[in-house]
Amino acid sequence: MFGHNWTLKKLKQWALRTFGRVASRNVLRRLLRQAGLSWKKVKKLLGKANPDKRAAHIQRLLQLFTGVRDGEILLLYVDEAHFHRDLDLGYTWGRSGQRTWRRSDCPKLSERLNCYGAYDFSNGECFVWEDGWCNGEKTVAFLRALVRWRAGKPGRLVVIWDNAPCHIAKVVKAEAARLGIELVYLPGYSPDLNPIERLWDWLREEVTRGHCHASVPELLAACQAFIERINRDPIAVVNRLWPKFELDPEFEEKLRVST
Repeated sequence: MFGHNWTLKKLKQWALRTFGRVASRNVLRRLLRQAGLSWKKVKKLLGKANPDKRAAHIQRLLQLFTGVRDGEILLLYVDEAHFHRDLDLGYTWGRSGQRTWRRSDCPKLSERLNCYGAYDFSNGECFVWEDGWCNGEKTVAFLRALVRWRAGKPGRLVVIWDNAPCHIAKVVKAEAARLGIELVYLPGYSPDLNPIERLWDWLREEVTRGHCHASVPELLAACQAFIERINRDPIAVVNRLWPKFELDPEFEEKLRVST
């Protein structure tokens, strides 16, 4: 009857039907706050993720982190992202009582940027690379670009990424071995264990939110300018993109197990 989410309007209707009393929204809001509740956005938790595999990955990450601190490992997180030329919607400051509009050129769905990204956790730097569709062939080329990007940096290259088809392709694994890159695969359904996901959110916040770019090349240039800017402050990058080294077995991980 009331759907899957409670709002003040629904609570007002529920109070009227249940108790025959009309409660104002201010009263309901005050009661909810007194009960320790607040209005917040629901976050999706992927129930198919395996808690045991997630815990094993955290232990592996802690081992790698020891090598990072000793300067023996260059730890990179990698992922692909797709950015449409059209603006992403979001919040901004505007005049009270007036709707805030942003003009869109109504670009086609095909007008988007398909790119690879890397986050160097060891040095607090990021990298964006684009050369068409993200497939096995392009992933091989990206790994070579990754080696060139980190040339001269101390430490053995270790790449952490998910199990996307272009990551597990035989040609990609063979090229990684030839380049001396160790591949570490994230457990399934665990994007929260890849901090580069927050880089994409950061980029959208600064580059595509509220702005429709005139062309895909302009969008790419804006993305590269954003990466160049944040790389000037490695400490801020690491602070914002700090990996998850601990899990919550008593709450979050229990939700992933079917009962």
